[in-house]
Amino acid sequence: MKNILLCLLAVSVMLGGCSWWDTTAEVTKESWNTTKDFVDPPPEIDTEDYQFENPNQEKLAKLITPVDAPLMELTRFVENTDTLPGVDWMELLRARFTWVNRVLVTDEAGTIIAMVPELPIKRISKPLVFEGTWRNIHLLTVVDYSDLGPELYLGRPYFESIDFRGLIGVGFDPRSLLRKSPHPEQLVIIHPGGGVWTLGADVDKAALLAVDWNDLLEDSVHGEIQVGDRYYTWLTRYVGEDQYVYATESVEPGHTGSWWPF
Repeated sequence: MKNILLCLLAVSVMLGGCSWWDTTAEVTKESWNTTKDFVDPPPEIDTEDYQFENPNQEKLAKLITPVDAPLMELTRFVENTDTLPGVDWMELLRARFTWVNRVLVTDEAGTIIAMVPELPIKRISKPLVFEGTWRNIHLLTVVDYSDLGPELYLGRPYFESIDFRGLIGVGFDPRSLLRKSPHPEQLVIIHPGGGVWTLGADVDKAALLAVDWNDLLEDSVHGEIQVGDRYYTWLTRYVGEDQYVYATESVEPGHTGSWWPF
């Protein structure tokens, strides 16, 4: 449409001559601006559609967005590989996700056959056991609680033709992701049945972990809990087949409202 309109304007100028153009320049310019806005309107963003009714959820959303986005990007990167990865793939992953500490590949028996870097700072404190039927699942997680802090591993199978040949594992300290939050001291990540990960947050970790998360997560993906005299707004996130929980202290305890759709 834009090209057709341009051609029509050019023909009008040729037929009318220079004097016609001079006397109607302002009208033509005004007409063209109007036409341009119709054909190629300037983009507008309706920010009202993204307003939260619940200040607690708004706070949590702002805290977790820069944390959750790179985590989900990593899971997609790993899930998209189902054959034996080479060193180039492993190095590319570490270049894109600089907070990843380790990438490893095992054989069918679980023996490590490749690892980058070859001498990681944090040793694996115990065998990593990814329980699952590899025909049916794509990604599982295991957390290694070492003396140097937690290490979250994503694991997925790789194949040769249709035969299972081993696992791809990617490990990182989840606290390194917390640093991406605008206020990491206000954000908590809970590994139900495992641990509570923070960066300077003043929380009762034992009490948060004692919450019956299994019961809560059966029926809800977000909500508010009371721990002692504090209230926390929380949201669960699947990482592969496993659930983890983001939480922050509520701004207005008891305030209800809709979450964003996803």
